[in-house]
Amino acid sequence: MATTKDYRDFILEQLNLLDNITCKSMMGEYLLYYNGILFGGIYDDRLLVKIVDSNKKYNMQESIPYERAKPMYLVDDVDDQEVLRNIVLDTCKDLKK
Repeated sequence: MATTKDYRDFILEQLNLLDNITCKSMMGEYLLYYNGILFGGIYDDRLLVKIVDSNKKYNMQESIPYERAKPMYLVDDVDDQEVLRNIVLDTCKDLKK
């Protein structure tokens, strides 16, 4: 099942506390970047972020974005923009090392 454009638009709206968020379409799903850093994506109407040390404190559940992919963290609470902002910032902090 591919991600709907409505869900993509909703997630991008929820991420509006951050400047420089970009979204690239990939085979019916969407890759998400912050300041050019790939931090996660939208897969099957689910927001997933890469697993790094600095985002483990959020106690998110691991999930597989698609068959044969590495596990990622599922962001359950996409309604809290402040927490979502912090998850992205913490994730990108480790990814740009």
